[in-house]
Amino acid sequence: MSHLVETVVPRRLGTPFRWLLASSWVSNLGDGIALAAAPLLVASLTEDARLVALAATLQWLPPLLFGLLAGALADRWDRRRIVIVVNTVRTVVLAALAATIGTGNESIAVVLAAMFVLGTAEVFADNATQTFLPMLVARDDLAVANARVQTGFITVNQLAGPPVGAALFAAGALWPFAAQAVVVAAAALLVARMVLPGREPHPGPRPHLGRDIAEGFRWAVRHAAVRTLVLTIFIFNITFGAAWSVLVLYATRRLGLGEVGYGLLTTVMAAGGLAAVPAYGWITRRVSLGNLMRIGLVVETLTHLGLALTRQPWVATGIFFVFGAHAFIWGTTSVTIRQRAVPVALQGRVGSVNTVGVFGGLVVGSAVGGTLAEHWGVTAPFWFAAAGSAVFVVAIWRQLRHVAHTDEAPAPLDEVPGPAA
Repeated sequence: MSHLVETVVPRRLGTPFRWLLASSWVSNLGDGIALAAAPLLVASLTEDARLVALAATLQWLPPLLFGLLAGALADRWDRRRIVIVVNTVRTVVLAALAATIGTGNESIAVVLAAMFVLGTAEVFADNATQTFLPMLVARDDLAVANARVQTGFITVNQLAGPPVGAALFAAGALWPFAAQAVVVAAAALLVARMVLPGREPHPGPRPHLGRDIAEGFRWAVRHAAVRTLVLTIFIFNITFGAAWSVLVLYATRRLGLGEVGYGLLTTVMAAGGLAAVPAYGWITRRVSLGNLMRIGLVVETLTHLGLALTRQPWVATGIFFVFGAHAFIWGTTSVTIRQRAVPVALQGRVGSVNTVGVFGGLVVGSAVGGTLAEHWGVTAPFWFAAAGSAVFVVAIWRQLRHVAHTDEAPAPLDEVPGPAA
């Protein structure tokens, strides 16, 4: 057993990293349960595709609204305390939602409001959590540490969580949210066991919060690799958000899957991600990061096209499997690039710029997807995603060369690189 632990979580990564990893995996289990249960709850309360898409929007909107603020506060305040307090708030809201459902007082308005509050709380928790790794792990070990975090995300968030959430929902709509409340509380307790190294105090008086935010934004814009990553994820999440915002309707209406079958789609994606885990090191040694991301964007484009064309669950299953492998490789690579490039003092703010790019694209995409599905059917968002992604691949192809310098040391705060030619 000790040999297995050493293999999965090497001792050199440290005990605080093990507490962080445990908290991440536990929290991701709760998020995975909600990944299936929340859309199923909304779909059980309304058949309006626009409201189903709105539910996705209300979960994706908070990072867009509060992401930059969350990043600035993470660079100012005690990051560990932020995670503990916010996860406590999430626990209370989830328990209240479960009680509301259990007493038969749920409504689409109450559920949508709860999703917005939970999404807002998660912004602050996730942003602060993303800053922990560069504080705990040596720079050369960031790829290994991120791979372990991503493996846990795939295993419990996507592989185990959704079918558990769907099964709990089938047993009773309140159970998945009560279960999520328990695991989020456990995640907060695990973070409380973690000890972070002290940070150097900010020299002189703190600037206005707006100046802090502007500093992080300027750094991200001027750094070629980070700027390219943010731009890419924003563009592609418009098309991804359009399609995935109505995925529950696509699975039930187009593929004819039930509640548990819908949850298993995410499990299939997770299996694809797990298949990519042992191959990740081999791939990155043989394929440049720029080409790796180009390949990934082509895979994403073909994913939307394939789902738009098929009605067969077994074909869709294969597509989701390949997409899961792509998602793991892309996610692990992009976060490692960012953590290597960004100084520790700016991790929260630059990470929040990336978050705004991620969820800004999703919010725009979900609004488009809901409208398309309501007027032209559940496959319309997938056709939009396929066509839009194809155009974006061509437009951004050359810009991906900027990620090639990921092995450079982080730029000092007073020597931020200027815009690339």
